[in-house]
Amino acid sequence: MEERPPRIREAGSPAPERQHRNCDWERNVSVIPLTPLDLSIAASLVLVLALLSLHLRLRLFRPMVVAAVRTTAQLLLVGIVLKAVFENVHPAWLGLISIVMLGVAAREVGRRQKLRMKGGWGFGVGAASMFLSSFSITALALTVIVQVEPWYRPQYAIPLLGMLLGNTMNGIALGLDRLSQSAWEQREIVESRLILGQTWSQAIDDIRRDSIRSGLIPIVNAMSIAGLVSLPGMMTGQILGGSPPMEAVKYQILIMFLIASGTGFGTIFAVWTSSRRLFDERQRLRIEDRFQRG
Repeated sequence: MEERPPRIREAGSPAPERQHRNCDWERNVSVIPLTPLDLSIAASLVLVLALLSLHLRLRLFRPMVVAAVRTTAQLLLVGIVLKAVFENVHPAWLGLISIVMLGVAAREVGRRQKLRMKGGWGFGVGAASMFLSSFSITALALTVIVQVEPWYRPQYAIPLLGMLLGNTMNGIALGLDRLSQSAWEQREIVESRLILGQTWSQAIDDIRRDSIRSGLIPIVNAMSIAGLVSLPGMMTGQILGGSPPMEAVKYQILIMFLIASGTGFGTIFAVWTSSRRLFDERQRLRIEDRFQRG
């Protein structure tokens, strides 16, 4: 049996069977570098929008300017870090970056809740759900689907994990916010069901289903309009970077499916775990003891 050739090759040495197919495309494309002046023009548009919001008394001038400054600083910092990581490929660097990304994402999940879990439960649930979903699916994609060699190659591992964490974080945050708000507003209904003999799971089942659905709606909508209404970011970036359109499309399909599964598994785990946390060991609703206003 012939040994299977590696899927990932070093830059500048494409697979022989793809050289002829892509050569015409590659001759006609190149990455156009952006100058500080180019970025300044784009930044001026944001500044004009911020000034317009000030004139309309939207109270968004300061948040918009701060967000633009943070975006610039954070992305420049990420660019410096990724440049160093790409030049020094090692699983320890990937592990460190992954832990930082997971910690920030878990913190954001807790901050987005109007009713936050007391203690470290909010952070713990967010971190555990994203770790179990995003990390496992990223590992599957790197080792089984894309078959990166080595598997910790940062060019593939960091973008994949980042996209999965970001979208899973949004789904989990929406699901948990819907769960806490609905349980608080319908606490009398839930308590009535408990009095009638239902278990904690039965009493909150409809709220739990609606919460999971809320977390999944954004990614379902994104998949429904992809290619017709919007061109997803990864595909656009690859095309701008010179990749053949069909290769960019295939990678985008892969990413959308990975994001959907990661968001779904993470949201289900987070909502189910948090719904159990609403009740004590005697199956009594204790939402006032478990949550605090954010």
